[in-house]
Parts: sequence; structure tokens; C-alpha cells
Amino acid sequence: MARIFNDLGAAFRHVVIALDGATGAAAYIGRDVDCTIVSIPIAKANLLASLRACTSELVRRRPDVLVTYNWGAIEWAMANRLVTRFPHVHHEAGFGKEEAVRQFRRRIVFRRWALQHSTIVVPSRTLENIALTEWRLPKAKVIYVPNGIDITRFNIARTTSTSSTRESRPLVIGTVAPLRSEKNVGRLVKAFSLVRTRADLRLMIAGEGPERPALEKMSQDMGLGAWVSFVGHVDNPEEVLSEFDIFALSSETEQMPNSLLEAMAMGLPVAAVDVGDVRKMVAPENMPFIVTRGDTQALAEAIIQLAGLTTRSEIGLANRARVREKYCHSAMVSSWRAIFAEAALGSDS
Repeated sequence: MARIFNDLGAAFRHVVIALDGATGAAAYIGRDVDCTIVSIPIAKANLLASLRACTSELVRRRPDVLVTYNWGAIEWAMANRLVTRFPHVHHEAGFGKEEAVRQFRRRIVFRRWALQHSTIVVPSRTLENIALTEWRLPKAKVIYVPNGIDITRFNIARTTSTSSTRESRPLVIGTVAPLRSEKNVGRLVKAFSLVRTRADLRLMIAGEGPERPALEKMSQDMGLGAWVSFVGHVDNPEEVLSEFDIFALSSETEQMPNSLLEAMAMGLPVAAVDVGDVRKMVAPENMPFIVTRGDTQALAEAIIQLAGLTTRSEIGLANRARVREKYCHSAMVSSWRAIFAEAALGSDS
């Protein structure tokens, strides 16, 4: 959303309420964008207190459009339906690990009620189906807007890569992910341990998070310390992606992961588990290397097969072409601009 703000133009101004107090994404917002970032503590354990706090803030701010993001902001949607009734756009982008297989009944009921008169934007066909069939939201209110990538960023990264020893070094399997439990990077480490018995490859893990110490210990305990590197958080993923030969994704739950789009834009072949829209996102040539989520052995086999293919680069180029055709950043911004503008027409502010 921070990058979308940059392209929406001067007709929009934004107030971002960081519910968890984390404001790192502000670094991506241009200085010429009219954006105010605030942090409001909400007592999540007390629903009535949360609703009162949300209502008070909405009355004070009187937004032309209220925009909420994921389950963590559901109290704002509830407060708006109960009291304030501002035009509302809800962006649902996915679930945590606890709902990877099955959603909580209570959350389904809350979403069904709170979002009944809202515009719901989803980035995946999987979520679109959930919104229509499980949450039973009106079809006219559910809008599919796939994530988009500025592919020119990856043109620059690829042409300026200084990897002069690319041909002689071992292939690098890489992933970019926040190191949280739902990303299940441990599954990738386990798959890599199977790969290492059959091929001279390296694993590079980019990202930071609470799971990092456990993942580093797992790598050491499995005797992989010399072949697995943790590079930490990266501000510009295109730089680390330029060092990969194969991108791997091992998440427990996803919908339309930006990291996958970025890897495809870089022209990388992908070995991944079949979650969310991952299988639909990659080029047809890459589909055979998308495997059942819980099958670590199959993920290892997909990596081995890709590593041995002479057509690996062609698969990567097909992924890149698919991003250019289907997942353009400017098309995504245009969709969001139209959604916000239409919602604002219902505002009496």
C-alpha cells in the first residue's frame, strides 16, 4: 500500500493508523505524498473498549473512506457498521498459520456481519472464493485486484549484477520472507538437507523475524552451517534476488505473495508449495515444480529437478513474461484508484 500511495497522486491524502505500532513501511512513501502516520493503542482483549476507541477515532477523523486491512482491523469495520457508517473498503490479503487449513468459525461470523455492506478487495482467486462462499458476502462487493510489480526495478538489478563467478560457483537456492512461523522456512531447510545429499547447492535465506535463531540452530544441528547463509532483512529484494538461481517458497499459508512476483520478475524459476494462488501465478512451464504443501520430499525433488535442467533459464524468462503480462504495478494502482474514488462518492464528509 505504501508504494500504491506514491502513484495515486495529489487527489488523495492518507492517515495510516499502525495498530501494532510498526511503521517501517513509511520508508517507502515518497516525501511529496500527503500521509500522516499515527499509532493508537487498542485493547484487543476487550471488544467493547476496542469498539469505543475505534468509534471515537473515526468520529474525530471523519474519513472520506475507511480502509481496513485483514482480520487485525476487524474492530474498525465493526465500529463503522454499528455507529459511524463511513464508506468502507476492506483489504483482505491472507491468514496467519492458525488459519492455514481451516478458518475459525467465530472469525467467519464476524467477517460475514461486519463486511456485509463494505467493498472487499482480495489479491487472489482463492480468497475471492472464500469471501463469496464462506463469508457469504455479496458478489458485487468483492473485487479481485492482483498484486502488481514494477518490473523495471528488476531490469536494473539484473543488468547491474556483478556476479562474475556465476558459471563456476554452486547454484544458489534462495528465499525472501519474514522469518515467522507461517512462512515455515524450516520446511525449506529440511528440504535442502535432502537436496545436499545429491547436489552441490547453497541455500540463502533473506529476511528477519522471531524464527531466525531457531532456523540457524536447525541448520547447524543438521550439519548445514557451511551451506546455508542468513542475510537478514533486505530493503531492496532485487539485490539479493540477483544472487539466486532458483527461488523457493515453503510457506504454510499464502494468497498472492509479493516475494514470488518479485522472483518471477527477476526471471527466476520457482520451486514452491501449492498454497493460495501460487500455482496460478507461475508460468505454465513452471507449474510442475509446485508441490503439495506438506510434502517436504516433493519440494526437495522439485529443487533437484530444476537444478539439473538445461532449460532452467527459459522457465525463469517465462515467469518474467507472465509478470509483465498479468501483474503490472500500474494496472494495480489504477484499480485501487478507481475503488477509492467510487467509495468516496458515498461520503458525506
